[in-house]
Amino acid sequence: MNKKLIELWGDLVDLKDLIIAIAICGGTTMGSFFLAPAHDTTKQLFFGLGGAVLGFIISTFLIKPKRIVIMEDDD
Repeated sequence: MNKKLIELWGDLVDLKDLIIAIAICGGTTMGSFFLAPAHDTTKQLFFGLGGAVLGFIISTFLIKPKRIVIMEDDD
């Protein structure tokens, strides 16, 4: 396994997956922002926030976790 991992907030993250997630979230945020009426800044804010949430949801389905967790008893 020759993946490029970086440390982000104390966790190791695959650089490719991070870039994909940022692109998805950025695209859906900006796309939703520009769909809002141009004269209503409040709607632009909420459309942008909705786009960010939509991007997060899409990213969670496209990018699967790679962590293996092994539970051990304290006995």
